[in-house]
Amino acid sequence: MNHVKEIIHCRDAYAMGLTGRGVGVAVLDTGIFPHRDFDSRIAGFADMVGHRTEPYDDCGHGTHICGIIGGSGAASDGRYQGMAPGCSLIVVKVLDRKGNGYASDVLAGLRWILEQKERLGIRIVNISVGSCSRKGMTENSALVKGVNQAWDAGLVVVVAAGNNGPKRMSITTPGISRKVITVGCSDDHMEVLVGGHRMVDYSGRGPTAACICKPDVVAPGSRVISCAGRSDKYAIKSGTSMSTPIVSGAIALLLEKYPDMTNRAVKLKLMESCRDIGLPRNQQGWGLLDVERLLL
Repeated sequence: MNHVKEIIHCRDAYAMGLTGRGVGVAVLDTGIFPHRDFDSRIAGFADMVGHRTEPYDDCGHGTHICGIIGGSGAASDGRYQGMAPGCSLIVVKVLDRKGNGYASDVLAGLRWILEQKERLGIRIVNISVGSCSRKGMTENSALVKGVNQAWDAGLVVVVAAGNNGPKRMSITTPGISRKVITVGCSDDHMEVLVGGHRMVDYSGRGPTAACICKPDVVAPGSRVISCAGRSDKYAIKSGTSMSTPIVSGAIALLLEKYPDMTNRAVKLKLMESCRDIGLPRNQQGWGLLDVERLLL
């Protein structure tokens, strides 16, 4: 993932000794394969789909997300290191082997995170999951209420904008929440494979139905290399699912440096540090994530 780190100036964070150590990042996704890059940092696992007790990932999507957040690069001699290679990973499986799932499982996962956040040191929740069903596209939907509850409990909730762009009002739920940090893709002008389909200009655009400008921030998401669901292997994936953990990992670095920072302060710092890349507001939000400026 070195190409991503260079774009968003992550190297200075490592020069400062910041790796996300002591920060727990919860990931709601397809699970996690115990890849060598995660060392002994899988601090918790819950399975809302198969109800198994040991970490696994029968899809690979969640493992890829976790590698972007906190892979150490051990299996690649540091070549494919994640954003916060010292953070703790707490993984909740809410999606099946095809990457599909039910809102009820996501909500159960969020409840589990709230129950465990003190014990496992959870500060950030990464949700690279989205729904575009019409009845769920309001702020009164159960998914939006669920992420809002997590935010109100003090967690930094980071959610994908979805891959239904470029039309207006194409942000998926729960990314339409006005409280959470919604992440779009900064480089979706590149034609890539997303879910087996060739796509371009796919990143979800705002505004929401409530006229809230979204996404909040953008980060690279095209052709990102990260951990695969097999021993010592890596895979290339694209989409706002990949952009989201880049932001979550950057926030883990920020919270290691400023451990008393509230989620509202994190959001404000992120807003102030992003770089305008000249795209419409409902495409880029505040702009491109810049880790160097974020950590000042």
